[in-house]
Amino acid sequence: MKKIAKLTAIMLSLTILTGTTAVSGAAKSVEKCVYLGGEPFGVRFYNDGVMIVELEDFYSEGRYVCPAKDAGLKTGDIVKRINGEQVCTNEDVQHKLMSCGGTDIEFEIEREGKKLCKKVTPHKNTAGAFLLGAWVRDSCAGIGTVTYYDPEQSYFAALGHGICDTDTNALMPLGSAEVTRAQISSVTKSTPGKAGSLNGYFTDEILGELTKNTPCGVYGTTNDNNFQNKAKIEIADNDCIKTGGATVYTTIDGGLSHPYSAEITRICSLGRESNENFVIKVTDNELLEKCGGIVQGMSGSPIVQDGRLVGAVTHVFLNNTIEGYGVTAQNMVSNYDE
Repeated sequence: MKKIAKLTAIMLSLTILTGTTAVSGAAKSVEKCVYLGGEPFGVRFYNDGVMIVELEDFYSEGRYVCPAKDAGLKTGDIVKRINGEQVCTNEDVQHKLMSCGGTDIEFEIEREGKKLCKKVTPHKNTAGAFLLGAWVRDSCAGIGTVTYYDPEQSYFAALGHGICDTDTNALMPLGSAEVTRAQISSVTKSTPGKAGSLNGYFTDEILGELTKNTPCGVYGTTNDNNFQNKAKIEIADNDCIKTGGATVYTTIDGGLSHPYSAEITRICSLGRESNENFVIKVTDNELLEKCGGIVQGMSGSPIVQDGRLVGAVTHVFLNNTIEGYGVTAQNMVSNYDE
């Protein structure tokens, strides 16, 4: 089984951290036209609540304890309220613990779409601070690539996969997310066993905000009208995608995208719930030389075949970084519509 890595260049504390044959059937078109993306963007993402990313024992009164685990909390749980009050940041949780005096605290959490209540009894560590034995995360930031702009419904689509927590791989619950223009300043080249990355910075120009975080992409509104300078391109229906030559549009320097030659080598499952619909292989000499194939931050880079938008890059194969998965553009549209 191939090892894969999602391509969002997710960073914490402002430091970038740096998956056949053609499908048969009559070709048909959804007759939907959009503006092609390929440009980088920055996003500051804030959770709807705080996510538990790790449980850890600590020493308390002569033994190792983990109150969060004892209470039935799990990694990936989203803490919404503590003692009936909404929590939005790590600091909110710390304040509740500091003021509890060791008494039971009621946690309202969300787990796999269901609301649950758990009663937790914090314990003191050796320094006298009340702890849960849980690490939580309230936000992240990173750089990705825009796939397309839909002028009819006034939204943009990007990444081709959702923004997920780097530790739990769980889809992060969207509270709010600010989108900014980004500039690519350098590239860390991919090598066998290790995905490289697009390295860059956010500008002060706010472009809009995210409104949806889904397994097949993120979506948002924008006040940027520069995409209207481009020609519109038709979105291909899934049945039109085939193995063979294609073009990837991405940005590896500055803020403007360029076309690079590629090849769709295999058609996989085209189900709408998957973002691993086909395999894309980089064949462009410049992209191979500078990037080693696919790198983190290229996530969302649009893929064009026969003059139509067929999808976006989503993953890189760690044991063969010139290849990765792509999601179909039609699936990205369907995820937004749902």
